[in-house]
Amino acid sequence: MILGDLGADVLKIERPGVGDDTRGWGPPFDENGLSAYYLSVNRNKLSVAADLELGQDVAWLRQLIAGADVVVDNFRRGTLERRGLDPAALLREHPRLIWCTITGFGAGSARPGYDFVVQAESGWMAITGEAHGGPMKVGVALVDVMAGKDAAIAVLAALAARPGGRTPEERHLHVSLAHSATAALVNVAQNALVSGRESTRWGNAHPNLVPYELFEALDRPIVIAVGNDAQFAACARALGLASLAEDPRYALNAGRIEHRVAVVGAIRERVRTQPAAAWLRALEQAGVPCGVVKPVLEALREVEASPLTGVAPMAPGTVRRPPPALDAHGALVRARGWDAFRD
Repeated sequence: MILGDLGADVLKIERPGVGDDTRGWGPPFDENGLSAYYLSVNRNKLSVAADLELGQDVAWLRQLIAGADVVVDNFRRGTLERRGLDPAALLREHPRLIWCTITGFGAGSARPGYDFVVQAESGWMAITGEAHGGPMKVGVALVDVMAGKDAAIAVLAALAARPGGRTPEERHLHVSLAHSATAALVNVAQNALVSGRESTRWGNAHPNLVPYELFEALDRPIVIAVGNDAQFAACARALGLASLAEDPRYALNAGRIEHRVAVVGAIRERVRTQPAAAWLRALEQAGVPCGVVKPVLEALREVEASPLTGVAPMAPGTVRRPPPALDAHGALVRARGWDAFRD
C-alpha cells in the first residue's frame, strides 16, 4: 500500500473464492461487506484472483511478472517453487526484476508468521505492560506494520540501485517480521547489551528518563515527557514545584533516575489537583513535551481519515483507488495486463 500511495501500479493477487485472509477479519464490515481490517491496508490496488494449482493461471502470472518491476510475496518456503514460480529462476530470467519475500522468521524458517507470535518471541511482550503485571502485546499489529515499512524501504533502495546492475541474489530481498521486531527494540536492546541485564516492564514509565510517564489530572490522564535537564527545570516550575527544580539531586537525569520515586511522587500529587487543560497550558508555555490521552475517534478527528480508505498518506502519497473487492479487476487485467491501469 505504501508503494501504491507513492504512485506504483499495484496488482494484488488473491486466492479465488476467499482471497486475502483479512477480508474475513471482522466485524466490523462496511456496507459492501469489506472488513475494516482489510480496508485499512488495501487502497491503491487492483485485485485479481488466481489459482496457483492451475497451470494456465501460473503461466499467466509468469507473463505478468515479466512486465513487473517488483514482486512481493509472503509465502512459506517452497510454496512458490513447487508451483512453477521459483523466485531465483525468475530473477535470472528477468534482469531488471526485484523480488521481496516477507516471512515470519527468516528465509531459512518454514514457520508461519503472525504478529502476535512475533511480539511474544521478539521481547516486545516482556517489556510491555504494568511493572508488576503480566506480559502484554502492543495494541495494534505493529510488527506487521513495521515489516511492511521495512519492505517498502528495501524495495525503494533496490529500485534506486537497479541502474547499476545487481545479481539475481542481490535483487531478492528478504524481510522478516522477527528481524523488524527485534531491530525496533532500539534503546531497550542496547540497554540490555550494554548492561548485560534483562529488560523489564515499566508500564507507562521510561527506563532511561524521569519524569517520562502518565499522570492522572483532576479530570483525565496526561503524559509528561521530559527529555533533558532544562526541560525538567521548566516542568517543575510550570507545575509549581520550584523545590524540585532547585534540588541539586534532581538537576541531572541520572539523579532523577536514582530518586525516581520521590520525583514522580511529587509530580503525581501535584498534577491530580488541576484539570488536564490547565496543566497542558502551563507545560506547553514552558516548552515541556506533554499531551492528553485521547481515545481513537478523538485522535482521528485531527487527521484526514476515511471509513473507506483509512488514514490518508503524507505527501507525496495520494489515495487514487479504494480497496478493491475480490477479483474486482480480474477480467480487465486478464484482458489487458498492466495496461489495465491506463483505464
